[in-house]
Amino acid sequence: MTSYLGTVPDSHRQRVSLALASTIIVGATSFAWPLFLAPSSGMKPEQAVWVFALVLPMVLATILAELTSGRMDVKALAMLGVLAAFGTVLRPLSAGTAGFELIFFLIILAGRVYGPSFGFALGAITLFTSALITSGVGPWLPYQMISAGFVGLFAGLLPKASGKAELALLASYGMLSAFAYGWFMDFAFWPFGIGNSTQLSFDPAASPLTNLHRFVLYNLATSMGWNLGRALTNAALIALLGTPLLRLLRRSARKAQLAGPAIAASTSE
Repeated sequence: MTSYLGTVPDSHRQRVSLALASTIIVGATSFAWPLFLAPSSGMKPEQAVWVFALVLPMVLATILAELTSGRMDVKALAMLGVLAAFGTVLRPLSAGTAGFELIFFLIILAGRVYGPSFGFALGAITLFTSALITSGVGPWLPYQMISAGFVGLFAGLLPKASGKAELALLASYGMLSAFAYGWFMDFAFWPFGIGNSTQLSFDPAASPLTNLHRFVLYNLATSMGWNLGRALTNAALIALLGTPLLRLLRRSARKAQLAGPAIAASTSE
């Protein structure tokens, strides 16, 4: 089975690629601003309201790009809703205790099969809906949505592989993305989290490299255990459940009019 992206006109592929590129740029900018703007400029955690105003159009834009390209049909949209609902139920069961998270492995596997746009939408929607039922709505929510969306998005961009090699690739990505998620979330609130009087504090007068060095030390001191717990959870769940879930998702993808680049990784299923 060939990749769907290889069967659509160039204009459609370009529209999808543009939507993904815009999502990555805007999302990354929402995290990276402390390196270039001082807190005195008026940028505070309350800016998350404005970030949230950008997140929802990004999610809708990626889905719209898929719909207009003919790549996502009603069955695929239904699958997006089912997986988001499943992730919403799983999240309260883990509550992030010691980094133990049950939702990211599902986002990774779905992004792998259904593609980067689907993965981004699933990650962002899952974090939003689960926050509603866990009273987790706050200035951190838009950042969680973007970070989880990135986890699914880049899972859909992983290189082709099959069998044990694919499982190893996904487990490794699960570990790396777990750390990346923690780094992004810590970085979003680090400038305001520990004040400005410690050796690990954000210094608006320092260079970006100096602040990055301070952040790395801060992250190692405060969040390494949580990130490691999330990474091990992702790797273990992918190793244990990856093969049957990938088979199930690929069968569903074949019935729906949507298939990510990895749909052809296994032709024997």
